Amino acid sequence: MTAQFHHFGVPTTEVQPDETFLEGAGVYVTDPETHPYKIEFLRFAADTPMPAEVCNNAHAAYIVESLDEALKGQEVIIPPFDATDELRCAFIKDGAAIIELMEKR
Repeated sequence: MTAQFHHFGVPTTEVQPDETFLEGAGVYVTDPETHPYKIEFLRFAADTPMPAEVCNNAHAAYIVESLDEALKGQEVIIPPFDATDELRCAFIKDGAAIIELMEKR
């Protein structure tokens, strides 16, 4: 499996400029494409359905060719979901590391 780095996600409690609210996930996010080091800041609402592992830990995100193939044999903590019309994502845990896997359509 090949994986290409996309961004580094960092939980925060501070309001960020230009953050977008993702209602289904209960999280405010910034666009890592606009950050010089590809950082995505995540600010979680009190009632977020996201698991504590994602809310309390930074994560690395990678683009993969096939999300289904990349998830085989992994400890999935958030199953595949449609983040946008063009992007399907899932979160896994690898040891103590939280990783977001992303598939472009």
